[in-house]
Amino acid sequence: MGETTTVWLLRHGEAEGMNGRCCGRYDAPLSAEGIEQAKRAAEQLARESLSRMYSSNLERAFQTAQIVAEPHGLRVERIDDLGEMNFGDLEGMRYEEAEERFPAVYQSWMTRPTETQFPNGESFHQMRMRVLGIFDSIVQRHPNESIGIVAHAGVNRIVLCRALSIPEIEMFQLAQPHCVVNRIQCGSLM
Repeated sequence: MGETTTVWLLRHGEAEGMNGRCCGRYDAPLSAEGIEQAKRAAEQLARESLSRMYSSNLERAFQTAQIVAEPHGLRVERIDDLGEMNFGDLEGMRYEEAEERFPAVYQSWMTRPTETQFPNGESFHQMRMRVLGIFDSIVQRHPNESIGIVAHAGVNRIVLCRALSIPEIEMFQLAQPHCVVNRIQCGSLM
C-alpha cells in the first residue's frame, strides 16, 4: 500500500534590506510587511493538521515558520540544508556592485543560472543535490503526515521542478512570491 506525505512548502516573508542585493545566505530578519505576510500564511494553514514544521536556518525563514507553526503549537526545526543558494563572494552585494566586481560570473548568472559556479560559494548542481537530499530525508520521516517547510525561492523552485517534471532551465517560470503556499503530495509505493 502506498504512503503519502503532504508537504506545505512556503517561501519566507519579505526581509529587511534585501531588495537589490544578492541574498542567498545573507541573513536578515523579517520586515514589518514580512511579518504580516507570515500571519496571512498562518491563517491560511491554521485549519490544516500539521504534525511538524521545518525551516531553513536563516532568520527570515525561521521567523516565518514560527508564525505559521504557532496556531499548531509546533516547535520549528531549523535545517541548514534548506538554506538558499550560497552566492559566496557575491553574497550581500548590490547587483550593480556584483556586476562591476565579478562581470563574468554575473553575466553567467543572468544568462545561464543553472550553470554558474559562484566563487567561494556553490553551483546550482551542488544546491540541487543538497536541497533534494534533505527534502527526501524529511519526507521519508513523515509517512502519511502533513508537514510544513519554510524555505526560499530557489529551494522551492528546485523541489517544485522535480514534483511537476519541469526542466530546471525553466525554474524561474515558477513564481515564488513572499509567503506563497505550495502544496505537494509526496507518495511512495511500499
